[in-house]
Amino acid sequence: MTSGRIDTHQHIIPPEYRRLLDERGLSAGRWPTPEWAPEAALALMDSSSIATGILSVSSPGVHLGPGAEGRTIARRVNTYTAEVVKDRPDRFGCFASVPLPDVDGSLEEIAHAFDELGADGVVLMSHADGKYLGHKDFEPLWEELDARNAVVFIHPTSPPMEILDGLPSPILDFPFDTTRTAIHMVANGVLRRHKRVRVILSHAGGFLPYAAYRFIGAAQFNSGIAPEEIFEDMKRFYFDTAVSSTPVAMPSLLAFADPTRVTYGSDFPYVPSSKLFDAMLENYPLSEEQRFAIDRGNALALFPRLAQ
Repeated sequence: MTSGRIDTHQHIIPPEYRRLLDERGLSAGRWPTPEWAPEAALALMDSSSIATGILSVSSPGVHLGPGAEGRTIARRVNTYTAEVVKDRPDRFGCFASVPLPDVDGSLEEIAHAFDELGADGVVLMSHADGKYLGHKDFEPLWEELDARNAVVFIHPTSPPMEILDGLPSPILDFPFDTTRTAIHMVANGVLRRHKRVRVILSHAGGFLPYAAYRFIGAAQFNSGIAPEEIFEDMKRFYFDTAVSSTPVAMPSLLAFADPTRVTYGSDFPYVPSSKLFDAMLENYPLSEEQRFAIDRGNALALFPRLAQ
């Protein structure tokens, strides 16, 4: 599998974390929490030509209530994930969780995850208690991630509003919330100040590629930012193909995204089989160079240890 895909959007559900979600009636925006085990992940990966999956916790993240409990949950989730990676470093990587909006706790966990656990990057939910990722309170977090030249995976969570009956957030709200936090970051200069951070947006960036030219209008409401700067910073993002390699999504994504900044994503186990989306990706007209870049090459640039 050394030449297989690198999956930058694959989830882990540690047993203790799963128990907490079940006990508290929590989920990824009313989407049923699936079963997960390393053996199931490897079976899916083998059937989908995935060499390595970079594991992350999905919505609702690790900050499950007020107080410092999020620090404990983050540490336990990250320690468990690190053990999974330690057993099969060729097959798994780790995006470490942090307990935002607890900035001090998040900085502490970043240091532990990178320096002690060897994390490949960090996963952030699209907002933390209603604060989107361009919020001024999160500037110390971005400064630390920039200093570490970190890869950051942004995963959507339910927006701070009512979930419509019969429409769980992953179906309707997640693309919206990814877009909202991405443009919030751009409008508040996060990417312009912290150019060493590499940020992957889930699900082809939500609506960002499709509506990119519309978002240039953010410049007129943010003094000191020119329209061309908005556009340049939007193009700094990376985009994964999870649940987005469709004949209607791919043209918009590839028309906008830097071709070196698109990575493969399966969304396992929330999407239990990637065969449908893999087939659409495989049937989409791409050059061999483009196909290798999406499947593996672009992710290798982010995670050079996997080339070894």
